[in-house]
Amino acid sequence: MKRSLRKRGEVFYADFFVDGQRFRQTLETTDWREAKAKEKELIANAKAGKISCKKVLVAKLPFRDAVDRFIKDRAERLTPLSVRTERERAAAINQSLGDAQVCHLTPQMVIDYIHERKDSGISNATVNRELDVIRGVLKKAKRWHLFTDEIHPLPIRHTLGRAMKPQEKAHLLKLAASREDWQNAAFAAVLALNTTMRGCEIKQLRWRDVDFKEKTLVIRKSKTEAGERMIPLNTDAWDVVLLLLKRARTMGHVRLDHCLFPACEASHFDPTRPITGWRTAWRNMTRAIECPNCGKLQNPCDHCCNSECNADIKEIKSPLHGLRFHDLRHHAITELAESQTSDSTIMAIAGHVSQKMLQHYSHVRLEAKRTALDALARRTEKGAVLQEHEDSYVTKSVTNEGSERGGESQVVERLVELVGIEPTTSSLRTMRSPS
Repeated sequence: MKRSLRKRGEVFYADFFVDGQRFRQTLETTDWREAKAKEKELIANAKAGKISCKKVLVAKLPFRDAVDRFIKDRAERLTPLSVRTERERAAAINQSLGDAQVCHLTPQMVIDYIHERKDSGISNATVNRELDVIRGVLKKAKRWHLFTDEIHPLPIRHTLGRAMKPQEKAHLLKLAASREDWQNAAFAAVLALNTTMRGCEIKQLRWRDVDFKEKTLVIRKSKTEAGERMIPLNTDAWDVVLLLLKRARTMGHVRLDHCLFPACEASHFDPTRPITGWRTAWRNMTRAIECPNCGKLQNPCDHCCNSECNADIKEIKSPLHGLRFHDLRHHAITELAESQTSDSTIMAIAGHVSQKMLQHYSHVRLEAKRTALDALARRTEKGAVLQEHEDSYVTKSVTNEGSERGGESQVVERLVELVGIEPTTSSLRTMRSPS
């Protein structure tokens, strides 16, 4: 082992080798004796493996290397899908900023990147997610404080989600069952509409989560801790579980650790891994249209694909266009709210953690609101309330002040008895409770 105590300016620093590896580090002292003691301690720590031979500064790395290190450090705390998503976002950033050193990044370079993405037609929400990655790298490099005054998230429109009309729901279920290659999306849609489960919860289901005796499902891993719950299955949801079991048996032996929705690559099913998604099937299903002339189901186009029909269908749009799979969860919670289910029951089924989130999902459709308000109007005959107010106005205009005070006292006495404020003894036997 070679050792050397050097001096840079007035400050000592250590420069030595241990097992062929070079260590250089400032000792932050101008006193030679103190420097010798610190060097001895530093060498002991190097031999014990407590310090690395070279400290890699994130700020000195090219952005593509820094973002790769950033994602690797976060990988243990994220799901595989989240890691894949962050890598996809990083790939888009690397095309513009990947070769620049992190310490050379400026706020204007990030602003130019935002303009470039917006000019490409990328949504504000996607750009904000990419800015999250840039911010994470800059924070790791201790440089984000130089950007906070100029870089801000883009505005996004928060929507409450979509609750379907009854005819739209019926059309969706009929459409989903019409083609075999939409089977996974169809089964998942029925489960979501009857259990309020998220798409990620459905994909991760395994047969050990199904209780065939009690007809329940257990969500063991979810977006939040409140999402870990047990859900009783109604008839429609239970029928889908049985169909999935029948399909699994045709593939081979069914084990408890097998997935209800197994992964499939090149027509080969792997029940030990969950399906990655049904994005293509869902997109085709929600965009599919029927030709008004021949009734053929097809993708949107200018003319009917039926050569004998060839009708102009470019203006026809599916009623389900733009429907997200997550909207099925929203629709299920909305139906629960409209059925007068208590908030606590909805939260237990859906796995919500706050009243604010419950209100976000369970807004009642306009038709249900109108029906509820129409019920108030049916309690009295048409015009009876208005007539009562007109009669009351005429009476008050022709009576004197003394008689008005007498009438007011009679009204107060009646209200006291009706609402139960200090009622007389006889009223307890002859009048109903206000409830």
